[in-house]
Amino acid sequence: QVQLVESGGGLVQAGGSLRLSCVASGRIISIIRMGWYRQAPGKQRELVAEITSGGSTNYLDSVRGRFTISRDNAKNTGYLQMNSLQPEDTAVYYCKVRQFYDDYWGQGTQVTVSS
Repeated sequence: QVQLVESGGGLVQAGGSLRLSCVASGRIISIIRMGWYRQAPGKQRELVAEITSGGSTNYLDSVRGRFTISRDNAKNTGYLQMNSLQPEDTAVYYCKVRQFYDDYWGQGTQVTVSS
């Protein structure tokens, strides 16, 4: 089993920045892919950004150029740097990792952007 703990969420004004962290622990052998998802009230959960073990990245179109995903394999930690935040970025942000054929989710961290 792999446990994930997210942190870094909070309340920020439009145009501000936040950095989310996701720390993985437990039986970590080889995390293939790490991703950040978000879910706003009344909406489906959506993929925001993901990064592979090789460093390839993928972004939701609406965040590309504003958000940056990264990972520190030595620390088993992933990050999501979020700049130029907008009210529509308000959501609960979740970290997900894939190890072999298993997916693990964190508990989520709230991001609220005020206008």
